[in-house]
Amino acid sequence: MGSRAGESKSGESNNAGAAILIGLGANLPTPEHGLPVATLEAALAALEKCGIEIRARSRWWESAPIPASDQPRYVNGVAEIGTDLGPVPLLALLHEVEAAFGRARSLPNAPRVLDLDLLAHGRLLRDGPEPPLLPHPRLHLREFVLRPLAEIHPGWRHPRTGHGLAEMIAALPPGQIVRPFP
Repeated sequence: MGSRAGESKSGESNNAGAAILIGLGANLPTPEHGLPVATLEAALAALEKCGIEIRARSRWWESAPIPASDQPRYVNGVAEIGTDLGPVPLLALLHEVEAAFGRARSLPNAPRVLDLDLLAHGRLLRDGPEPPLLPHPRLHLREFVLRPLAEIHPGWRHPRTGHGLAEMIAALPPGQIVRPFP
């Protein structure tokens, strides 16, 4: 599997500006993999089997659901990947992997066995109406994305706004509860 803390498999620092980034999350167990953290590990392995290179990945983080609800806490992380796929086929592949793990798309913000989000595809800017919107439109509002991203690419800057991670983290709305997964 890929290395951590922003190192490529060769040990060289990755070009954060050109990074293809995905967010991973889960808060429900799956029959095949069990607890969410095992499901997330299996999802990374499934992506590799599909030809996606995991170049770097954060540790897992635990977060409260947004908006606040009584559903279980999430386990989240961020990975930098390598692929020749453009954003549309890549998003389709992420949705295929989610479906293979039992993800059923129902209501927004519903509990889920697996969530794979395309956060950024290099510095590409992509607006609607067709997905994916790039960078992910709520990336800058989610501590459970920004903290793991800061682990693997501390110098990353938002392609649309130019804001750095420290600036975006400082501007987060209050009340998000995010901590490293035990």
